[in-house]
Amino acid sequence: MAAVTPAERFAKLAALDPDEVITHSFVRDIPISGGKTLALITLDNGKDHTRPNTLGPNTLLRFAEVLDEQAARAKKGEIHGVAVTGKPFIFAAGADLSKVNDIPDYETGKQMAQLGHWSLGKLAELGVPSFVFTNGLALGGGVEVGLNADYRTIDSSAAAFALPEVFLGLIPGWGGAWLLPNLIGIENALEVIISNPLKNNRMLSAQQAFDLGIADAIFPPANFLEDSIKWADAVISGKTKVKRKNEPGKVERLAKWDIAVGIAEKTLASRIGRVAHSPYKALELIKAAKNTDKKTGFAAEDDALADLVAGDQFRASIYAFNLVQKRAKRPAGAPDKALARPVTKVGVIGAGLMARQFALLFVRRLQVPVVITDLDQTRVDEGVAYIHKEIDELLGKGRISGDESNRLKALVSGTTDKSDFADCDWVIEAIFEELEAKQAVFAEVEKFITPEAILATNTSSLSVEQIGAKLKNPERVVGFHFFNPVAVMPLIEVVRTPHTTDEALATAMATAAKLRKNAVITKDTPGFVVNRILAKVLGEAMHAVDTGTPFEVVEESTRPFGLPMTPFELLELVGLKVGAHVLDTHHKAFPDRFFESENLHKLAELGHIFERDAKGKVKGIDKKALDIVKGGTTPMTAQQLQMRIEDGLADEIHRMLEDKVVEAAEDIDLCLILGAGYPFQMGGATPYLDRSGASERAFGDTFHHPPIRGVN
Repeated sequence: MAAVTPAERFAKLAALDPDEVITHSFVRDIPISGGKTLALITLDNGKDHTRPNTLGPNTLLRFAEVLDEQAARAKKGEIHGVAVTGKPFIFAAGADLSKVNDIPDYETGKQMAQLGHWSLGKLAELGVPSFVFTNGLALGGGVEVGLNADYRTIDSSAAAFALPEVFLGLIPGWGGAWLLPNLIGIENALEVIISNPLKNNRMLSAQQAFDLGIADAIFPPANFLEDSIKWADAVISGKTKVKRKNEPGKVERLAKWDIAVGIAEKTLASRIGRVAHSPYKALELIKAAKNTDKKTGFAAEDDALADLVAGDQFRASIYAFNLVQKRAKRPAGAPDKALARPVTKVGVIGAGLMARQFALLFVRRLQVPVVITDLDQTRVDEGVAYIHKEIDELLGKGRISGDESNRLKALVSGTTDKSDFADCDWVIEAIFEELEAKQAVFAEVEKFITPEAILATNTSSLSVEQIGAKLKNPERVVGFHFFNPVAVMPLIEVVRTPHTTDEALATAMATAAKLRKNAVITKDTPGFVVNRILAKVLGEAMHAVDTGTPFEVVEESTRPFGLPMTPFELLELVGLKVGAHVLDTHHKAFPDRFFESENLHKLAELGHIFERDAKGKVKGIDKKALDIVKGGTTPMTAQQLQMRIEDGLADEIHRMLEDKVVEAAEDIDLCLILGAGYPFQMGGATPYLDRSGASERAFGDTFHHPPIRGVN
């Protein structure tokens, strides 16, 4: 019986995606100097730029076949080099992840990894020099096509260049984890493979990719292909010698490699804990790349990628990615966009820090006049001065031009006269969390504005309906809840009261989009989504401390959730007084399910929980804080408290969905990912609660059918 060829072995993977949009490999010969020929392969899926080239099983099999054909031609002397480029503006966006849930088992996941190595690896086995001309966007496997080649050029206008796999719960598994550190050095590779994905999936510019040494040459877009071909011609003829300044030498391997990996591991542990698997898998592979050969490195990537693809975190990451990329762009329950009213002037009630951040964001994104007000002219002037200073800093960083800086400053004004709000289409209040005060400022402003102008409140826990209860036109009121820091956090909770019109809601959604924020529509209920979930976690944490559980045990109980910080770090971040107010509000609304904490009010008077060194690093729990909470007699273990919090969250989220706070569990998770920093690897909250068994324990079912979990 004839041996099964690799192509035959991998052919069954094609059945995983019978509807794959195949990226074809089109070949044409380019004459170069000396009577030689360069075979140019163009990757093209036949779609426009909105559908990037992707690398599914059929695509990879065809690519391998084409490379084999070029290797045979090279052996005959018909060609003297092979180059790969992409369709206009796009090189390749990597593996097609749309069919990830169809991968049935570990072995299939491993075969997908091996298929990538087998097909892309042929670029190094052609018998003639291989080149990749990265003419546009290149992500993941698209970058790895280039890494497997001998030489690389890049278009200076390429829109994005990155290895985002760790962000998605994976590792660069088609050669990237071994090839990149051996090309650009350990510290640069750690930045590209691990640090950047964990910084909200930061991309490289084309210039940065060239400066790091990932590309050997960079050319402007006007004649990119022609310049790349000329450069490849010079390399083939020997006229151009490629020197790589960042390629690691003996000294780096002996003295720097392990130290850099050790520092990276400590940094990861302090920043994200040890729940997420993919960053540590990537770190292991990068560390091993120091002294292993390519075959060994690729085999290790196969094993690591198969483990991750078959695991829970990858499926949860893809679920989270789809929420952010798709559901966030089509908000559930949003009215017709055509109903939105234009916003030509914005009023901001308040001149404190939050109000100043609002004003800066509105003037930058909407490019319309923004007027701020407060009780006295001194505070107003301070607010305007702060906004001008922030605009100056943007100018200093080169993020805006001098003309734009002057224009933005001219659009910002301050007043104590509410009649200056008369021509505002949108007014948002950002004063302290007190119902009567918010009612009063809205009632005062309503005297001057038109009946159609929108009144928005940034309240985090008060009833939006009650805030507008004393108005002549309560139907114009919406909640517009930002998260701090305003410029960074991508979520706005848009709150609809029973009176809010479709026009007001549509205007709020359109305004959020112009601010470049993701908006989720919520019912007017205490805490809306994010603060209600946080109140549950923080309330359980403080209750555990109040009843005798040590702070350290409480922190240990929440580590499996993979949250960006412990409950007590979060309390200090948002402010202990704010935290106490949030707990009080939720206890008042739901006394049978939410705890209040007198000790938290006392800690707020103290001003902190942790003892910190001069640089702000936590040394431990402050002794005065320990004295405040002492006296509890019924401590819990970390495991007991973990289960209690999980079950409480599952119950509360189920109640929120029953009460139509949002339309679906996906909206809960979207809010937590965008507004509270819940990690992609957990998929937000509901996939985790399903996997942990909390959903079954709390309400006898799961949020997702089937649950979002791996195949291990």
